Amino acid sequence: MAKQLIIVESPAKAKTINRYLGPDFEVMATLGHIRDLPKSKLGVDIEKGFKPEYRVLPSRKKVVDELCQAAGRCDRVLLAADPDREGEAICWHLCMVLKDTNPHIFRMLLHEITPSAVNAGLENLQELDQGKIKAQQTRRILDRLVGYGISPLLWKKIGGGLSAGRVQSIALRLICEREKEIKAFVSEEYWNITAHLEAHEPPAFKALLAKIEEEKAKIGDEARATAIVDELRELPFRLQDVQIKEKLRHPGPPYITSTLQQESFRLLRFSVKKTMSVAQRLYEGLEIGERGLVGLITYMRTDSVRISDDALSKSREFIAANYSPEYLPSKPRYFKNKKKAQDAHEAIRPTSFDLPPEKVEPYLEKDGLRLYTLVWNRFLASQMNPARVEETEFDIRAGKYQFRAKGEVIQFAGFLTLYPRQQKDDKALPKAAPGEDLKMLEIEPKQNFTQPPPRYTEGSLVKELEARGIGRPSTYAPIISTLLDRDYVIREKGRFLPQELGMFLSDYLTEKFSDLMQFEFTAQLEEKLDLVSEGKEDGLAYLSSYYALLEKDIKQAEQDEGFKGKGIPSEEECPECGRNLVIKHGRYGRFKACSGYPDCTFKKSLDKKEPKVLEEACPECGSPLVLRQGRYGPFTACSNYPKCTYIKSDKKDTGIACPECEGGTLIRRKTRKGKIFYGCSNYPKCKFATWDEPVERPCPECSRPFILRKSPRKGSPYLYCSDKDCSWREEVEIDSEPTSE
Repeated sequence: MAKQLIIVESPAKAKTINRYLGPDFEVMATLGHIRDLPKSKLGVDIEKGFKPEYRVLPSRKKVVDELCQAAGRCDRVLLAADPDREGEAICWHLCMVLKDTNPHIFRMLLHEITPSAVNAGLENLQELDQGKIKAQQTRRILDRLVGYGISPLLWKKIGGGLSAGRVQSIALRLICEREKEIKAFVSEEYWNITAHLEAHEPPAFKALLAKIEEEKAKIGDEARATAIVDELRELPFRLQDVQIKEKLRHPGPPYITSTLQQESFRLLRFSVKKTMSVAQRLYEGLEIGERGLVGLITYMRTDSVRISDDALSKSREFIAANYSPEYLPSKPRYFKNKKKAQDAHEAIRPTSFDLPPEKVEPYLEKDGLRLYTLVWNRFLASQMNPARVEETEFDIRAGKYQFRAKGEVIQFAGFLTLYPRQQKDDKALPKAAPGEDLKMLEIEPKQNFTQPPPRYTEGSLVKELEARGIGRPSTYAPIISTLLDRDYVIREKGRFLPQELGMFLSDYLTEKFSDLMQFEFTAQLEEKLDLVSEGKEDGLAYLSSYYALLEKDIKQAEQDEGFKGKGIPSEEECPECGRNLVIKHGRYGRFKACSGYPDCTFKKSLDKKEPKVLEEACPECGSPLVLRQGRYGPFTACSNYPKCTYIKSDKKDTGIACPECEGGTLIRRKTRKGKIFYGCSNYPKCKFATWDEPVERPCPECSRPFILRKSPRKGSPYLYCSDKDCSWREEVEIDSEPTSE
């Protein structure tokens, strides 16, 4: 019987920790939050000091029951959720649910999932951090007040399906304001003139026209550029000055959450959501050969560049053993945190320095290996000596024209060996002395136009939000997903392009909630929450002041006529009558309709998943079939609807007997989101279901009717028995993967 119960969020984390402990411990997972505010109402009693009304989530009732049973049979309960505000809140909710069953509850902090970290956590049990809990509750209540205060107003005044969020709306405003800058930008023509030159010694090089009669060169049209080029062809070029400087290029600090998100987007093209998902798996633990489950990186939600003394020591030992002596600094390198950093955790780094990327490569999937390599290289590079770079600059005179050429050569790579710059090869200038005559090989004029500021990518949006102190890196992924899911913005060539709906909503919110939509106001909120977390600010007082502003703005907005029924104005013209279209929200989603309705009945759906015409004909009427997006996912139906109501069934009988009942066979089905699974034909009498594709072959040990084929994240596919009590499995070579859609 287990004497101590350890509770974490995810099964993967639980599995890794359980491997490190003996039979006196039982490790279970909550699968995330177990309680939250109710969805059906505000769930905050404003009159009673903004008291939240928490309820056990319907999807977690079974988990909570199992946790209560386990807590009752253990001597004490150790809450080991992630070491941040959300993790602390999960622990508090667990405490509220379990305290009557077992009052011996303690907080166990884990900054990495390794045997030493688990043992350290067990030896240093703590009480719950009330500051973090109050800060998380304050944030949650604020988000609920904004969402349940502003969203119904939007439905009433504009149309259904709209939402507003405390940080989400600010992020949308950034994207929309950048789009306005781009539309207002007036491009100007300018010309560059490049001279291709040669000294007495190779290599040849290029120099750019910098000054004309000691003034910055500004060439605005082709005629002037041509005149200058013609004049330069007749002039001698002479090297006037040579400057050679040796500079040190220092490594950056190890990753924090935001810099990892930015760099993985820039270098790997990972979305913010994907980066955090892959990092979570690396943190919680993966199978590494004979070592079993290993947590490969430290906690990935951090704003601190602090490094533990143990990690510094081991990283320096690794550098000394694997690189020549000049790569290792005489002292460890420490980095300074930003003023607003909470410094609750270390920077993101590898947990084991005997597991370099090449050693774990056979055990990691491609994305996991790429991100782990990024973390590994950045951290080791941060503890290496700086690179030495020789920079050379030529000033070249041709009459009244001054050209400039720059080049550099890396004398010692240092940290760049592990973390090279992402740019073209270094360009070296030839050895030359002032006064030397240069041979002009070619003069090249080039037309250019000034460019507007670029639209935001995921990486640059995260960078901007962080620079302004808005939100937290852990919230950026869901914010971006919401903006895309709501069709406020779309991705175009990797950049965010706001849609008419998003532009209108941003303008409306900025006008009606001008104080709450200020960038500085939202940034100050994050600072207030930090102070609440540190016990230096009263969360209730801040909630009261914030709600007063929110309530005032909502009452003023309620007095306006609004756009309900009229639709959101659009610049697009109706193809049938020429009047402007408006955006409306109907039973089947958003659509554009003519503002002249009912005189003009033109409308078109804004659903991204328009019906797709298939080559297959309807078996009942002969009309083409179409692939539609329905309430429960995609389906194939007749294009002649409603005259023909034929719908093609996606169910397919595999003919393989169900392992749990007599007479049933496994049917290939789809979930509402279109994911394939296999369930018994006798449903609901028999509720057997599996994600894996069945194989008609008996188990050699227990003779069950079939074995399921599974494609794991790494390694070879394998067959395993459908009977949970039978442990037989066999790796197999399969020519093709199971059918998927």
